[in-house]
Amino acid sequence: MPATEHAVELAVTAARAASEKKAEDIVAIDVSERLAFTDVFLIVSAANDRQVRAVVDAVDEAMYKAGAKSRAREGLEEARWVLIDYADVVVHVLQAEDREYYGLERLWKDCPLVTLPDFQTVSAED
Repeated sequence: MPATEHAVELAVTAARAASEKKAEDIVAIDVSERLAFTDVFLIVSAANDRQVRAVVDAVDEAMYKAGAKSRAREGLEEARWVLIDYADVVVHVLQAEDREYYGLERLWKDCPLVTLPDFQTVSAED
């Protein structure tokens, strides 16, 4: 059974919030067939610890407004890989080099991707 519509909507909400903070390489993976505790892994890259924290704060705020409470959050102290568990969606915010090293996409390559909108970030100059 694929990820629920609700889980996909939450993943899009989190992805949009991450994109607004200039997160890159945003990928959503449907892990519902393999895991009982969540439907979607959202994986995003950030350039440094400051951006990781900004992305985490933006995602937390957007998810709260969407009615999703975080059950757990790990890794914020070092801000290299922060995991936020929202039940239906687990968000991974990683610094780019850590993302490449751990290769979460490779670990879950047998799972289908969730299609996300193409987020257009509007610059202050526009």
